[in-house]
Amino acid sequence: MSLKSPAFSSKVPVMLHGADYNPEQWLRYPEVLREDIRLMKLADCNVMSVGIFSWVSLEPEEGVFTFEWLDNLLDSFAENGIYAFLATPSGARPAWMSEKYPEVLRVERNRVRNLHGVRHNHCYTSPVYREKTALINAKLAERYANHPAIIGWHISNEFGGECHCDLCQNAFREWLKVKYKGSLDELNHAWWATFWSHTYTSWEQIDSPAPHGENQVHGLNLDWRRFVSERTIDFCRHEIVSVRDYNLDLPVTTNMHMIDGIDYRELAKILDVVSWDAYPDWGYTEDGDDARLAAWTAMHHDLFRSFKHKPFLLMESTPSLTNWQSVSKLKRPGMHKLSSLQAVAHGSDSVQYFQWRKSRGSSEKFHGAVLDHSGHGETRVFKDVAEVGQILAGLTEVVGTSTPAETAILYDWDNRWAVKDAQGIRNSGLKYEETVLQHYRALWEQGIAVDMVGSGDDLSRYKLVIAPMLYLISEENGKRIEQYVEQGGTFLATYWSGVVGETDLCHLGGFPGPLRKTLGIWAEETEGLHSRDLNGLVLESGNVLNLSGDYDAHEIAELIHLEGAEALGHYRSDFYAGRPALTRNKLGAGEAYHLATRVKDLAFYVELYAAITAKAGITRTLESDLPVGVTAQLRTDGEHEYIFVQNFSGDVQTVKLDGRGYTDLESGAEVPAELELPVNGLAMLKRKAK
Repeated sequence: MSLKSPAFSSKVPVMLHGADYNPEQWLRYPEVLREDIRLMKLADCNVMSVGIFSWVSLEPEEGVFTFEWLDNLLDSFAENGIYAFLATPSGARPAWMSEKYPEVLRVERNRVRNLHGVRHNHCYTSPVYREKTALINAKLAERYANHPAIIGWHISNEFGGECHCDLCQNAFREWLKVKYKGSLDELNHAWWATFWSHTYTSWEQIDSPAPHGENQVHGLNLDWRRFVSERTIDFCRHEIVSVRDYNLDLPVTTNMHMIDGIDYRELAKILDVVSWDAYPDWGYTEDGDDARLAAWTAMHHDLFRSFKHKPFLLMESTPSLTNWQSVSKLKRPGMHKLSSLQAVAHGSDSVQYFQWRKSRGSSEKFHGAVLDHSGHGETRVFKDVAEVGQILAGLTEVVGTSTPAETAILYDWDNRWAVKDAQGIRNSGLKYEETVLQHYRALWEQGIAVDMVGSGDDLSRYKLVIAPMLYLISEENGKRIEQYVEQGGTFLATYWSGVVGETDLCHLGGFPGPLRKTLGIWAEETEGLHSRDLNGLVLESGNVLNLSGDYDAHEIAELIHLEGAEALGHYRSDFYAGRPALTRNKLGAGEAYHLATRVKDLAFYVELYAAITAKAGITRTLESDLPVGVTAQLRTDGEHEYIFVQNFSGDVQTVKLDGRGYTDLESGAEVPAELELPVNGLAMLKRKAK
């Protein structure tokens, strides 16, 4: 059975390699543009994203369009075998529009309208902005949708932010009327508005959260976030509609960038291909642990890949450094190749950069680029990029291959929003994302593939589903998880799960709410611990997972009672010493685990998931032990498997292979039984699928 998707574009059915390109900044330097083409080919770049912030260069005055420079560029691309994502320019509009139509300017939470400037400083509700965006987009589509160099639409750039203008306030009220079926009584109950006498008696009384107004009604805060996300997605849809009909075969994407305010899982539904921008700060982490950062980055690669369960695009990354991180470190030797191929290992069919050539002025003039201000290719960075381009050119057989996973982690945006809004337990930091990473990293360290899914997704395809801090869960989704376990699935939840429902009201009858039967426990109290506090999880002798040890625990401790579950471990100290801290419950044909406290040690999570995945029959990429900081990830077409063994440990490492017969993906040579991986080293292997 083939497990391969079509390439992003039939025009260029290979790994894509390129960058954001801003030729409009260099129109006074024609020699620069000519040299760019030569160097793109030298670096094996085959695609560029163009037009991202080009609106004023395309429409310098209202209704006056100047496309000649873009005509020349795209024609030159076509002549030289280079392709382009054509962007819609809505990420930053011309000053003439802000001057003539002030309603397009965004209003902040303090209800002050912004001045013209920066990016995404516009109202997604504004009819004027929507009209002007649709017009410029249609002009671009009419002219270029069938141009031989164009392979896809790049819709805007890193959508984000929110507007609190009167247009958005009215749209929010209409959104609420639809959601609550026109009933203020239902809204007031869902938001528990009798708290502090905040009951609403007319729709006009409802305003978006504000620092000088209402911000303590969690149901309001959550619904506002949902509205902002839906409004942003609707604007993206509006842009897609404005270009789609000019060439129905031209795929659309928009680059995502770890922005908290948009439910990317929902945004992905209106896109043909998912793309995202990855900017890890390699070489500068607070704990000096590049392996942790690598796992964090891998987790997000897997998140974006999981939206459509097919290859995604790495639309932006830096070939060297950034200009906005707290410390701008250079990539160490080998790291550019390793980090670029990490994306491919997790399902990307591209490696692209911001940016091709450094700007000469303004805020990004020192942001990393393929070409420095020196303007030539005799630099370390250019040579690193060219090396990656050469490698990608040899990976055509990997294009479109899948990344099968038998394990999933639940990661919902509204849960994330609600966790961060919760007051109590540990206001100094509940660390939701870090909690997810603890569980993900333990699987990543063992080379176990992971999908990042939503509570409403189909869980039946997975042998193991993990729910770190599933604080917000509806009764419906709780029932779906219960049925998943009853039908033979393995489930693990942590502390602070099953606390509130979809409107952020606490579940009645005891926590973990709709997960109580599944987990076989009742959580009576949850304690937040100071940074100086330390407890521990002591594993019971003879437990079903055959685990042993005494591990430090901190920050959160849940006091639970057994209601059918068995204790696999207990607390070490304090007044709840000896009470259950790790449990297992049999339910139907499956089983569910509950971890009641945050364990500090990575080794605990690795050992826990090694035991659980073995019990569940989950396969690893390599059936051999991997050193800490080394991972192995797999892509397959159903006939062959492509293994990427990556060393983020900071030391030279040796990996013993499992004897299945490997060849080197680049050279085709037979691979010895032991792999020697240098610092920031990578091996790309190929084997027959089972």
